[in-house]
Amino acid sequence: MSTESAVSAGGPQSSTVPQPDYLAIKERQRATWSSGDYAVVGTTLQIVGERLCEAVDLRFDERVLDVAAGNGNASLAAARRGADVTATDYVGALLERAGERAAADRLSIRLQEADAEALPFEDGSFDVVLSTFGVMFTPNQEAAAREMLRVCRTGGRIGLANWTPDGFIGQLFRLIGRHVPPPPGLRSPALWGTRERLDELFPDHEVAATPQVFSFRYRSPEHWLDVFRTFYGPTNRAFASLDGERQASLEADILDLLSRSNRGGSGTLIVPSEYLEVVVTKS
Repeated sequence: MSTESAVSAGGPQSSTVPQPDYLAIKERQRATWSSGDYAVVGTTLQIVGERLCEAVDLRFDERVLDVAAGNGNASLAAARRGADVTATDYVGALLERAGERAAADRLSIRLQEADAEALPFEDGSFDVVLSTFGVMFTPNQEAAAREMLRVCRTGGRIGLANWTPDGFIGQLFRLIGRHVPPPPGLRSPALWGTRERLDELFPDHEVAATPQVFSFRYRSPEHWLDVFRTFYGPTNRAFASLDGERQASLEADILDLLSRSNRGGSGTLIVPSEYLEVVVTKS
């Protein structure tokens, strides 16, 4: 979930490109997602978790794992449907916010710090594995996909919500990448929002992918930028890595993208952002 992975342009990897230092990238990711307060942004995305639990057709009492759960949108949605839920993330502070939300709603979920690329669970431990805008940010995409498949039982479902390359957030990733280039060889997280990449990550399994739209709703482009610059880790760290002149350039480019994407008119900000709702049925 790092700035590095969030802004990668993606595409085919040349044999001359060095293998990314996944361990070092992951350590920077923790610092990135620990900065700001992702929950301020994350709670606005709750509807995505609700939709995803409907898409996987969740059953009462099913064992559910939420991978890279953040502040728990999919976890809470699953718990509301009677599931036995375990929420994992490698940033403990985010899980604490998920726990606070569960307590406020009088829902029961287990919280466990865990790396999405090395899940501490037995094979086939869960009926359903979920991730909303989480696992897509892992630096080693193949390892994360293998782990989700491994802990999901045969016939179980993996439900994902992934930003697409051409949607608003995908465009934002590319924009930031022009100002803060990612490490060489790191694949774009937005590739998880393409059918082609999903078929590579989940070969020989049934993959259903449906385009969906989430709309960001803020007072103005400046309001959106203030919130994301303050609370959203990748944007926060991108600005922090630049000097004053380059910060101003990044700010101008983001405001331009927001203005061009706004369908709310001059009085407010409504920015549709496409994502792919994915259900993988494990063979």
